Amino acid sequence: MTTSTAISPTARTLWRRGRGALVIAAVLAATGMFLAYLNDGPSGVLDPRSSSPPGTRAIAELLADHGVDTTLVTTTAEAADAAGPGTTLLVARPDSLSDTSLATLRDATADSPGRTVLLAPTALSLDTLAPGVRVTPDSPLASLPADCDYDPARRAGSVTLGGPGYSVLTRTGPGAACYPADNAPTLVVLPDSPGETVLLGAPDLLRNDRLADEGNAALALQLLGAHPHLVWYLPSGDDATRGTGDASFTDLIHPGWRWAALQLAIATALAALWRARRLGPVVTEPLPVVVHAAETTEGRARLYHRTDARDRAADALRTATRARLAPLVGLPRHAAHAPAALTEAVASRTGDPAPAVHHLLFGPPPADDPGLIRLADELDALERRVAPDHAHPRGKDRPQ
Repeated sequence: MTTSTAISPTARTLWRRGRGALVIAAVLAATGMFLAYLNDGPSGVLDPRSSSPPGTRAIAELLADHGVDTTLVTTTAEAADAAGPGTTLLVARPDSLSDTSLATLRDATADSPGRTVLLAPTALSLDTLAPGVRVTPDSPLASLPADCDYDPARRAGSVTLGGPGYSVLTRTGPGAACYPADNAPTLVVLPDSPGETVLLGAPDLLRNDRLADEGNAALALQLLGAHPHLVWYLPSGDDATRGTGDASFTDLIHPGWRWAALQLAIATALAALWRARRLGPVVTEPLPVVVHAAETTEGRARLYHRTDARDRAADALRTATRARLAPLVGLPRHAAHAPAALTEAVASRTGDPAPAVHHLLFGPPPADDPGLIRLADELDALERRVAPDHAHPRGKDRPQ
């Protein structure tokens, strides 16, 4: 049966004290989750559902206005099944695909009369999807003129491009090579009978925040709107196995939930500061009970006895005796545990042999309980021989 004292708070008291903070925390949590829900729309880079700056919802809506329906897929199997006549397949991050996924896409598009658009591909994906194309070093994003006779590029004019350049090595010649940067085209159209493959060095012209710049929208509409159906392949999950080695755990969490977690963390810190100020300074209170020293000593002795800790009990007895003997024989307190000095001083005072005194004060622990009791009696007798008038109630300290 447990009893409570006047200073022990009850559950009702704790609830009364903390319910205000709990209500506030609940309100803040609900607010954060509600805001996260409102912002829980797609916000990833190149996501046609996202209206954030790096998203591509604007070009998807423009294509819809021109009669082109956009279907978002996230697996290679879906992309391969959707590829076919009357379809443009856009691969947002081809370099992130595994070798198996790349081979599946190659087989699906090899005999397709549609168009395949690869965004910022390098040798990681081109060796499978467009062999015979050499990749040149990246160039910075810039406003580049078309500088070619390719009708879509000529009509669009200057656009925002950059990234890797492409040089065709093994084909008879590209269908188009436009927007050169550092003497390498950043837009290449490869005629693959019966379809074609478009290599775009940088996907930035498709982003919401850049689509209205220069001729970006015009070029994007012509590249992606050549067929009535656009399949937007945004790799995720097991398909995107490359190019993500540096991603941290937080990068895998949806931005809406990261924003909600940040708000909750700030709210929790503010609530903690508020409650800490309400607590005020520490107030001392008297103990509800008084425990006598003799009772504490007796309780410790029982613990020693219960665990057979004769070594600890003997050490406690000897340490206390040495501390009392040192000033009686004229030694400073710091010399109470120096074997040579204390043994010589006590032996000269009592006339006992020095080895016997040393064994009594610094010897090994007794082997059994009777030996521990004899040690306590001998220590009492030694103290009485050193100072006959120095009485010490050893009986209170003796292990029981």
